[in-house]
Amino acid sequence: MVEDQVEPSIAPDAGGGATRFLLRSRREPFEHGLLPIPKLIFSDGTVTLAPLVDKILRRSIPHPHRVDSPDLADALQISLDHARLALDTLASVHPSDPAPDGTVDVYDLVVFLYIQSYKRLVPRSHKDSAAIADVWPSTSAFDGYLSALSPLQLARSNSRRFMPSQADEEAHQLSYLQKHMGNILALLAEPVEEEGDESLVLTMERFEHLGFLLHFSEGIRLSQAAPFFANSDPDMPAAPVSATQVHEWVVQNIISSLEHNAEKALAKENGFLKNTADIDVPMADASLSHPKTQSRSSLSGTSSPVNPAFWTNLTFVEGMIKASVVKQSCDIKGDSIKVLNCHDSVIYILAPLRYATVYGCSDATVILGAVGKAVRVEHCERVQIITAAKRICIANCRECVFYLGVNQQPLFVGDNHKLQVAPFNTYYAQLEEHLSKVGVDSSINRWDEPLVLGMVDPHDSLSHPAGVSEIQAESATCIDPDQFTNFLIPNWFGAESLQTTRYNPFPLPEIYGASQQKKHTNLLVVQQSIRDVLLDENRKRELASALHGHFKDWLYASGNIRQLYCLQAE
Repeated sequence: MVEDQVEPSIAPDAGGGATRFLLRSRREPFEHGLLPIPKLIFSDGTVTLAPLVDKILRRSIPHPHRVDSPDLADALQISLDHARLALDTLASVHPSDPAPDGTVDVYDLVVFLYIQSYKRLVPRSHKDSAAIADVWPSTSAFDGYLSALSPLQLARSNSRRFMPSQADEEAHQLSYLQKHMGNILALLAEPVEEEGDESLVLTMERFEHLGFLLHFSEGIRLSQAAPFFANSDPDMPAAPVSATQVHEWVVQNIISSLEHNAEKALAKENGFLKNTADIDVPMADASLSHPKTQSRSSLSGTSSPVNPAFWTNLTFVEGMIKASVVKQSCDIKGDSIKVLNCHDSVIYILAPLRYATVYGCSDATVILGAVGKAVRVEHCERVQIITAAKRICIANCRECVFYLGVNQQPLFVGDNHKLQVAPFNTYYAQLEEHLSKVGVDSSINRWDEPLVLGMVDPHDSLSHPAGVSEIQAESATCIDPDQFTNFLIPNWFGAESLQTTRYNPFPLPEIYGASQQKKHTNLLVVQQSIRDVLLDENRKRELASALHGHFKDWLYASGNIRQLYCLQAE
C-alpha cells in the first residue's frame, strides 16, 4: 500500500538556495466545522456580520469579547440548542483547548460564522469505476422505493462518491480564503480616524485570529512569520498595521502556495517527480494494483513516509477491500485519520486522536479508539462504527449501526436512512489511557440523545429542488437490547502500560446490562448442560466435532474467517 502524502510546507525559493514557508489552510474548520443551519449562513459577508459583532461587543459582561450560548441565541434569533451546537462545534475545530465556562472569543466566532458560506468541493468519481462496482453494489434494499424519492435523493442514491484528494481540497479552501480575505480582515480590523483604505488597522492580537483558518505547518505563528509583526518586542504591544498591508501579505502567501501546488501537480502529470515520497498515488489504486503488498501490510495499515522531510499530521487508510487493518499509536502520523472507500473490511484504529473521518465505506466495521475533538461519518452504507469520542457527526448514511461513547449529542444531518445507535460496546488494553489523553469523559455518554438537522447540506455544491431544504433529516433508532452484543478486540500486542483497561469504561444502561447478563447466564446453562450429558468418549468426540463444524461454518458464512487469517501473528 502507498500512504497518501501531505505536501511539505517548506519549498525551495525560486531565487536560489533559500527556502520559503508555504501557508496552509487549516482543514478542520472546513471538514468538521460547517453546520447546515440556515441562520448561521451569511451570504452577504460583512453586511450582517459586522453589526452582529458590534451588538455583542456593546453588551456589558464580566468577560469582554467573550460569547456564551444565550448571547448567541439572542443575537442571531436562533434556538438555545442551535446556539450551544454552534459554540461546541467552534470549540471542536479551534486549535486551542475550549474555555471551561463554554464561552468563545467573539472574533473567533465571527470568523467561524463567516466560513459557514463555504461550499465544499464536489466529490470526484473513481478512476476505476469497474473495479469499484464489485465492492459498492449498484442495488440495495432501497431500490424498491427509489421511484418515491425526491430528485435530490435519487441523484445521491445512484452516485458513488469519493472524497477529493487532500491537495484538491486544500487548493479549494485556499482559493476561498483568497477571495474572501478582504471581508474577513474587515471584520477583524479596528477603525481609525484616517480616511480611505488606511482607516482600518489590525493589532497583532486581532491578526492572530486568522490562525483559526491558516497556519504554517512548521509551527510558526502567523505573527512570527508576518514581517510587520515578526520583530515586535514581547514586552510591548506591537503597533497596529493597516488592513491593506495585511491583506496584501496574506493573499500573496496564498498565491505562492497555490502556485507551488499547481507546479507540483503539473510535474506529477508530466512524470518529472521521481522521488517516491513525492508521488501522490491514491491508496485505493495502489492496493488494487498490488494485492500481495496489501496482504502483507494489513497488520500495520499504511506504510511510513519515505522522505522524512515531508511534514504530515494526517494518516490515511484507503481502498481496503476484504481485509483487516490494525493501527496503533506507533502507526499514526500526527493526530488525525481518514478511513476512505474501504469495503467488506474491519479497520481497528487503537490510538488517541483529535479528528477522524470515515467516508465512502460499505459493509465494513470501523473501530475508532479515542477521538478528542470530532468524528465525521459520511456516505457510508451497511457499516458498523464503534467509537469513543467527544462528538460525532453522521451525514448521508444508510443501514449503519453506531456504537457510541460520546460526550456531546450525536449530530445527524443529510440524507440518512435506517440508522441505529447503541451504547459503546468494547475495550482494549490502552483505552482508558487514550481517553484520558484526549479528554473524553467515560462517565458521560449521550449516545441516545440524537440532534437532527436538515436533510439538505447547504455547504455542498449540488443544486437543491425547491422546498427540500426545509425537510428534516431522518433520525436514528436505538438498537433493541436483545440485539446488542459486545465487540471483542483481541490483545494481539499486549499492554503498553501498567494501567490496563479490563472492561468497557462506559457504563451500560440498565436495560442493556440486564440483556447482556441474561445472555451470559444462558451461555453458562448451555455449557453446563453439555458437560452434564452422559456420553461415551466416541460420542463426546462426535459432539465436539459437530460444534466445531458449526462454528467453522459460521466463521466462513459471516466472513470472520478472514479476520483470523489477516490478524494472525506472522
